[in-house]
Amino acid sequence: MFMATSNSQTLTGRQKGLAACACLMAQGDLERLEPAVRTALDNGVTINELKEAFSQLYAYTGFPRSLNALGVLNKVVESPQPNWQAGKPWTRPVEWDDARKAYELGIKNQTVVSGQPFDYDFCPQDDYYLKSHLFGDIFAGDQLSAADREIVTVAALSGLDGVAPQLAAHKRGAVNMGNSQQLVDALCAWLDHEGYTLRNGFPKGVANINYAQYFTGDSFVCPIKPANLTDDQTTVMPITNVTFEPGCRNNWHIHHGAHQILICVSGKGWYQEWGKAPTALTAGMVIDIPEGVKHWHGAQADSWFQHLTTHVKTGSPESNQWLEPVSDEEYNKLPKQ
Repeated sequence: MFMATSNSQTLTGRQKGLAACACLMAQGDLERLEPAVRTALDNGVTINELKEAFSQLYAYTGFPRSLNALGVLNKVVESPQPNWQAGKPWTRPVEWDDARKAYELGIKNQTVVSGQPFDYDFCPQDDYYLKSHLFGDIFAGDQLSAADREIVTVAALSGLDGVAPQLAAHKRGAVNMGNSQQLVDALCAWLDHEGYTLRNGFPKGVANINYAQYFTGDSFVCPIKPANLTDDQTTVMPITNVTFEPGCRNNWHIHHGAHQILICVSGKGWYQEWGKAPTALTAGMVIDIPEGVKHWHGAQADSWFQHLTTHVKTGSPESNQWLEPVSDEEYNKLPKQ
């Protein structure tokens, strides 16, 4: 087991690169993974470290996503940049030639990650696989430190649904393997803030088919109904959670007879009124859009984005006037956040 301690509360660019690639790999988001791989390599992650990370994660996300991610990495390094590093040469772990050594190494590593000896007596098969293969064969590689391995694992599990027990266990394991608690907390907060995860209690919803013609890119909608609202309370304006994929935005539009309220809940987005500079949106921000103002809103290019939306009636007849799209030329001129 190769131990290295990371006591800093601040994520380095290298750690962010590993985390972003792991989270996107776990989600199978190959389109966003390619630029994330380039950024990781620019920030000091080596090619061999990414190979090791994507290989390790097959145990958590399956071979198909592992192989797809390695395919993206292979494509990227076909056009290498001068600052990219191959990293230390790969060597075959000696444990691979001795099943007993791999099993014993796995017991040691699993004990450190778990904080105590762990035996899964309910299923001896999985107990053996965990000890001999995951924490033995896989952890025997020397490309990543033990602390880095847990950063990669926590980031990957953060991008998946239905794995809360495993994520909680590996957050503790990340500390046991040499990361500070502050860094683990910062890692999870950073993944959420950057839109790599959507863990805010608001569902993604279904494809926004009814208004797809007024959006560039894919969006999703989920109606939100207050728990104490009855069906006969028709004066309450609907609340909808809207999720934008990276780069998605709606057309310029104008609300008549109501002003719109946006409550940002996840990721990073944009809001712009006609003739004014764009406003960068992050979770917790609230935008009150006056009646009759031409505007648009959507996600930033490198992040998912969610906001709640509702309208407040002003007394005039209500309508929504959809106008021209926000062109790629306009959108691509937006500042990088």
